[in-house]
Amino acid sequence: MSKKNVLITGGARGIGAATAKDLGKNGYRVFINYVNSIQVAKELATEINSNGGEAYTVQADVRDDVQVASMFEHITSNYGGVDILVSNANMNFTQKPFVEQTWDEFSQKLNDEMHASYVCAKHAVESMIEKRFGRLVFISSTLSESPAPSFIAHGSAKGALDTFSKYLAQELGAYGITSNIVAPGLVLTDATEGAPEEFKEFIRSITPTQTISKPEDVANAISFLVKDESAQVTGAYLSVSGGAYLS
Repeated sequence: MSKKNVLITGGARGIGAATAKDLGKNGYRVFINYVNSIQVAKELATEINSNGGEAYTVQADVRDDVQVASMFEHITSNYGGVDILVSNANMNFTQKPFVEQTWDEFSQKLNDEMHASYVCAKHAVESMIEKRFGRLVFISSTLSESPAPSFIAHGSAKGALDTFSKYLAQELGAYGITSNIVAPGLVLTDATEGAPEEFKEFIRSITPTQTISKPEDVANAISFLVKDESAQVTGAYLSVSGGAYLS
């Protein structure tokens, strides 16, 4: 196949890194977006390139419109635009119950999550419409559908993202562009390694597969959705949680 350009926001670690490796080995040209993890991103790109893939690092804070525009301009000018966007950048949030949380704490997560996803999708779709092909994959969370204590800001922001993706699927389908949600449950990454072992064991015990997901499990779902053959899968909410969340 002719190489398609994949931009993975928050691509240097965890789910993003696993996705970059998987797509890199399968013939995609991968752009690893990062903010501060310059060394980690470079090492990841080197690993992919050493294994026969093609990967590049692109620094940009996806909450900053100027940096996002510059990142997309670089890819468009030098490589012909983004064909596939994996919107994966992690946005911090205040973990508090509703009765203790302020509007500013709550809205910060909503705004960061949706602003980054909206602006990146806006840029990506420009070249996708021209090519009559595009894949948008947004990384959500099962917490958007299955609430947990003190995760109201995170879950509500991801819920907005889920609905946003449905609207993009409806509006962009005629251009050959799909939009889908991948919603992981607990995933064993460097971001979650500090979680108490009792908590991890509890999640494992209530999961039908009796295992906790790895980044590679989520990457496999993303890889399916971005294929040419997945053109009829759009507007979907795909949970990767071992059945811990059942719709």
